[in-house]
Amino acid sequence: MFIPIEVQALPLQGLRAIDGVIGLVRERLNPELRIAGIIATRYDGRKILNREVLDTIREHFGHLVFKTVIRDTVRLAEAPGYGLDIFSYAPRSYGAEDYLSLCKEILKTGKGD
Repeated sequence: MFIPIEVQALPLQGLRAIDGVIGLVRERLNPELRIAGIIATRYDGRKILNREVLDTIREHFGHLVFKTVIRDTVRLAEAPGYGLDIFSYAPRSYGAEDYLSLCKEILKTGKGD
């Protein structure tokens, strides 16, 4: 299971709750359930809060957090409004670059298995 998380304070609290629920499900129903990776989204490195939240996510979840982060871009917000994915809408955008990098990281690490 991949978990995308917007790098803000409230989603961080939600991620902690999800982690607890996954632990309960693993205990009671599905011992095979696991987090394959956590994807940081809507990241803006100029914002202190984004950097601090990403650091906290990495401290708490370590190797589960992908190195690739998805930057916050207007093109990513616009694409669904046109019914398109980012690769069709703006293939040379930062958003397309970030998602392509994430795909390569998933394939390289084998976390998608």
